[in-house]
Amino acid sequence: MKLLEDRSEKHSVVECNSKLSAISDALYVIGGKWRLRIIMALSEGNSRFNELQRIVPGISARVLSNELKELELTGFVVRNVYTQVPVVVEYKLTEYSRTLDSVLAALVEWGEAHRAKIKAEGQSQVEIIAQEVTL
Repeated sequence: MKLLEDRSEKHSVVECNSKLSAISDALYVIGGKWRLRIIMALSEGNSRFNELQRIVPGISARVLSNELKELELTGFVVRNVYTQVPVVVEYKLTEYSRTLDSVLAALVEWGEAHRAKIKAEGQSQVEIIAQEVTL
């Protein structure tokens, strides 16, 4: 589905609102600064809380705990508690989280292209300023 490519076709208000609602739902579940980073960290395998905190730089224990609870509620993460001494808690991605694979791939592709564009534009600005300085 190419939402922005074919602009000649007009969509009804209902169709537009339906698509906007779907996007809002997706952003609610995976949005924010940390959720996709946590999902990417967990994609490397099961992790304990402290391992996740080390893998995701800058995240506080409180925020990580809240984000893991949200990811568990939305069905992306399972929390396994092993009642041994000491108690071990591991987090792992669910099968449902695999539905994000194409979304993550698209975000990576777009992010890399965007970063290259910004770098190229920044370089162009530097070249323009350098030319102005030499004049």
